[in-house]
Amino acid sequence: MSMRGGGAPRFRDVLVPPPRWALWRQGPRVITYYLVSETLAVVLTLRPSPIEVDRRTVAILGVLLTLGVLQSETGRRVERIRRRVSGTPHINMTSVWTFAGVLLLPPPLLAVLVTGLYLHLAMRSWYRLQRVPASRTVSNAAIILLSCYAAQGVLRLAGLDDIRSAMTHGWAGTFAVAAAGVTFFVVNALLVLPARREIGRTPEALFGTWPDNGLEVATLCLGALNALAVATLPGLVVLVLPPLLLLHRTVLVKQLEVAAHRDDKTGLYNTSGWHALAERTLAGAARQGGTFGILMLDLDHFKQVNDTYGHLAGDAVLRAVAEAIIAAVRGRGDAVGRFGGDAVGRFGGEEFVVLLPGIAHQDIAPVAERIRRAISTLTVPVGQLQVTGLSVSIGIAAYPTAGTALQRLLDAADTALYHAKATGRNKVVHVADLV
Repeated sequence: MSMRGGGAPRFRDVLVPPPRWALWRQGPRVITYYLVSETLAVVLTLRPSPIEVDRRTVAILGVLLTLGVLQSETGRRVERIRRRVSGTPHINMTSVWTFAGVLLLPPPLLAVLVTGLYLHLAMRSWYRLQRVPASRTVSNAAIILLSCYAAQGVLRLAGLDDIRSAMTHGWAGTFAVAAAGVTFFVVNALLVLPARREIGRTPEALFGTWPDNGLEVATLCLGALNALAVATLPGLVVLVLPPLLLLHRTVLVKQLEVAAHRDDKTGLYNTSGWHALAERTLAGAARQGGTFGILMLDLDHFKQVNDTYGHLAGDAVLRAVAEAIIAAVRGRGDAVGRFGGDAVGRFGGEEFVVLLPGIAHQDIAPVAERIRRAISTLTVPVGQLQVTGLSVSIGIAAYPTAGTALQRLLDAADTALYHAKATGRNKVVHVADLV
């Protein structure tokens, strides 16, 4: 892309006329959701406010907006990495400043704060050509603003205008501020659900990861302390930046640990991640006299999919197969393939492995058969075409009858898998039946 002015993108390269906005390519439900939430945010912002705006309040707005932009810029490298390694909706750190605004600013200035912070995010995205749709940024800002107004509504119900009046009410004021924080968190989580349904239907896709939600709670707590500092000793507000940036990096470390054990194409455990979990399961079963099962799966004739439809279609098939396995095992899963104790991994190519802790030996084969049937009924859209007729061969081994070491169990399951493929494919074979 051509650049000028020291690397700045030209307006005609990035500005999109309204008829070509990405919003109109969404489904009717998403378009309606965006428009309704944004309209409601505008209506609530324009309603008359009984609180007068003085110079001190305007100065507070300037401080919060300046520090919010500064924190966003200093933490952008960490945030960029978080976006890349996270397979779930991303939660940013703006709540530190917006929730402080809830406790310090009247609604009109609160709207200016939220708009300013998200306008900066949009401009940064535009300048670095990250192609984040403007409709998404506007919708995110509207959701945050509605969450802020809901939190302020709780304060008003408690008879409080801001954190300064809360300070004069002792424990009642403390509980009111805490209730406002909880309201912000809950309303925000509920308002983003319609948008997240387009991402996925797993609990993690809908509600985010534990680290992300923990980060949101932590930023709300920092936001309350931020407001308290501004209301008492304003100079102390800068002290929130170091712990905020450190918190950001701490969450990144956790996400990198998860990503290191995850297969990029399917989101399941990779070989090292699955082996680590299986070794822990084996040690627990040995201590407690428990049982578990291992399934080795291999897609039949997968090379034909790549040869016929291309490798991108093959990747789509692998993702669909991973989802089918997830749906067939016991429970519902997270982004790295753990499902109520069961764990699904990808060993490379078209080979998958499933760990079934605490399962009775006679219950392993029904799970394997459920997986086989689920894959045989898959229809995977690939452009204008559809991939059908998939099948899988599955080998079963059970602890401790097939072995007491993990590699021994894997070898036993692999032997059963080889027998399934050698005797016609698209079947389940238990290694115990080969003895």
